Amino acid sequence: MKKYSTKFWIAFVLGAFVFLFGWFVFWEVRHQGLDSLKRLLGWMPFKEETRTDLETVITLADALLYTEGQEKVFLILFQNNLELRPGGGFIGSFGILKVRDGELLDLAVHDTGNFDGRIPSTIEPPYPMRETLNIDSWKFRDSNYSPDFAENAKWAEEFYRMGNGTETFDGVVAVTANVLTSFLKVIGPVEIDGFPGTYSADNAILDLEYQVEQGYLKQGIDFGERKSVMGILGVEILKRVKDLSLTKKYELFQTVIDDLHQKDIQLLFDDEALQQQVALAHWDGTFDAAWRDDYLFAVDANLNSFKSDYFVKRSYAYTVDLSKEKPQATLAITYKHTATARDWFTKDYQTFLRVYVPADSYLTTVTGAAKDPVYGTLFGKKYFGVLVHIPLGTEKTVTFSYTLPETIEREWYDMKIQKQPGLNDVPVTVTVIKQDGSKETKSFVLNRDTTLGELE
Repeated sequence: MKKYSTKFWIAFVLGAFVFLFGWFVFWEVRHQGLDSLKRLLGWMPFKEETRTDLETVITLADALLYTEGQEKVFLILFQNNLELRPGGGFIGSFGILKVRDGELLDLAVHDTGNFDGRIPSTIEPPYPMRETLNIDSWKFRDSNYSPDFAENAKWAEEFYRMGNGTETFDGVVAVTANVLTSFLKVIGPVEIDGFPGTYSADNAILDLEYQVEQGYLKQGIDFGERKSVMGILGVEILKRVKDLSLTKKYELFQTVIDDLHQKDIQLLFDDEALQQQVALAHWDGTFDAAWRDDYLFAVDANLNSFKSDYFVKRSYAYTVDLSKEKPQATLAITYKHTATARDWFTKDYQTFLRVYVPADSYLTTVTGAAKDPVYGTLFGKKYFGVLVHIPLGTEKTVTFSYTLPETIEREWYDMKIQKQPGLNDVPVTVTVIKQDGSKETKSFVLNRDTTLGELE
């Protein structure tokens, strides 16, 4: 297996929990211990979410800095959200990270395409992978097919074992390509020797895709070394991070916190106490099975559309009519494919869209889908699933009309909309027709799980 530069992955994963968090807690930890910081937070005038975030940061730092001489091993899933999947993006590679008492021992990075060759073809792929990807078995690279991170992590570990992996993991971390963009927004553009151009927040993801898919051929780089640019870029970014001013380091710290809330970083730990703290901060990518009011979670899976999600824009419009005998809901999801020509990077967009709604909802009509809907359940919620085709340079709206269960609270109506990992900046409009026929409309950008009651 190819081993890439550990510094690159430190910059994007460990940096979030050791370097970036550690710069403002390290000395207090050394002199007074982490419990003293938690006590200090109790006296600080923070908002509840900020207090929980900081307590979680301290808990994570404690877990990584003080392992009592034990080696901790973590599975890192690198998800390319230019090829969107329910869990965040196509898993092109994974890492095995080993730490002990805050010291990085090793991080080996593997290509899932190579690793999947070791996995027997014995598991039927979820619908509609067989038809769209032309595969006869489900494997590691496609394992994040659930909107719940814990379920995806379970499958990733299972496929790892099926490929004769020998490590036992203390946790699983998933990271999307958006984290690279957010780092570059803070540290600024980066140039690297031996490679053309400048990598900035605006172009880095696109330019890196070109380099590893096309550019390496023109430069005479061997196929096995085509991703070397990633390690080199990572080293340069790490240098920039170390040289940042205190103000910029704090800005980067805040950026990583935002990435966690946006599910561009998702965490799962075997340690129950640690995972409970992560869950309190909502950094666990969980599917909310406990929510009992109106509910919506739209989940896309790019299936055989190259990296077209770079060009596909979405918007959601939801209307609920509480004045009817049974509450009626209409959801319109509009896709706009902004690319106009097929090439190595993009083509007509094809997605399997699942819309999760309250249990006992009943679909009456759906328009704009390529095939008839399929149905299923997850953690007490129901979903309607349809295949959607959006040709290059076109716009398409898929509309679901359905009846909500009569148990939906009408007088004190509330709704939760969960955000798909890897999919950011989605405009949402929610219109509520109340029992007396009056209307209330709220518009916002979906960048984290949101309830209507939280919006001003």
